Amino acid sequence: MSRITKTFSNLKQENRTGFIPFITAGDPDLQTTRELIVELAEAGATLVELGIPFTDPMADGPVIQRASERALRHRFGIEDVLQIVAAARVLTDVPIILFSYLNPLLQFGLERLAGEGKRAGIDGVLVTDLVPEEAVEFSSILKRNDLDMIFLIAPTSTDERLRLVSEHASGFIYAVSRTGITGAREQMSAEAEKLVRRMRRFSNLPVAVGFGISKPAHVADVWRYADAAVVGSAIVNEIELSQPATVVSRVGKLARQLIQI
Repeated sequence: MSRITKTFSNLKQENRTGFIPFITAGDPDLQTTRELIVELAEAGATLVELGIPFTDPMADGPVIQRASERALRHRFGIEDVLQIVAAARVLTDVPIILFSYLNPLLQFGLERLAGEGKRAGIDGVLVTDLVPEEAVEFSSILKRNDLDMIFLIAPTSTDERLRLVSEHASGFIYAVSRTGITGAREQMSAEAEKLVRRMRRFSNLPVAVGFGISKPAHVADVWRYADAAVVGSAIVNEIELSQPATVVSRVGKLARQLIQI
């Protein structure tokens, strides 16, 4: 049983729902990224999504785009990110997944990523631009290394696409609350709840909902019908607005406010 599966199983047994924060690796720097992973775990994160900065993040809104730009100035690679994960793993057993576009992973090497990622303490990978029809090879590589393959679904996903995702996904499924790019919104889309209901017809995996979740009320609403709420832009925005000396404490405070712990 993977660490992700065990974590969601424990939540279900305790009749609780999850909180999944997203941060960009290297924003504001790699050492702070390690501290943020540990702080978010202590603040109640079910798992942490660690974004690999990319030069052309098509699905990301301006907040996360700027985070990638800041991180890329440090000129580090995936190997450096894995070293930070390994350092954080000494202090926390919170599940960590890499959130990336396919190109950086191909450049690094899929076999290498799976092997070194497993040794560093990564639990799974979500590739935003990899569709299930083209994911068989990578999915097999991850499975051989006991790593989960996370897929995105959207309100526009057909039933056939949902069925395909159910055949290839493991760990959990990430449901995008609406079409378009990431970013905080004032109101949540009703389409998300419909999408989760549709996905449950094809899979028993936990379903997390993200995109646009930025307030405690949003998190509480998602918890009504999904297994976890994903918060990205609101947390990354807090990092952008914080001074280096206070960024970790401010992000921890925001995380606790979002889930009201």
